[in-house]
Amino acid sequence: QVQLVESGGGLVQAGGSLRLSCAASGRTFSAYDMAWFRQAPGKEREFVTSITRISGTTFYADFVKGRFTISRDNVKKTVYLQMNSLKPEDTAVYFCAARGFGKGYDYWGQGTQVTVSS
Repeated sequence: QVQLVESGGGLVQAGGSLRLSCAASGRTFSAYDMAWFRQAPGKEREFVTSITRISGTTFYADFVKGRFTISRDNVKKTVYLQMNSLKPEDTAVYFCAARGFGKGYDYWGQGTQVTVSS
């Protein structure tokens, strides 16, 4: 198993930036694809971005392309989400998730709140 702990959330004005971190412990971090999801009040959880375990290929939801960047440091066992040009609609709890080869996202962090004021 892998345990995930997010940090870096907070309150920021529209147009500002935040960097989220997700620290992993447990089994080999490099064996997992990593992703960020978010859930706004009254809405379902949605995919934001992901990064593959070997090649580091990234995928982004259309609503964050050009603004958010995912990266990972396999030595530090950490995945990052750099969020720029934040909008009020980015307000949500952001969750880090991990999945092993051929599996779904079975491992989740507790989430970190991001609030963007207008």
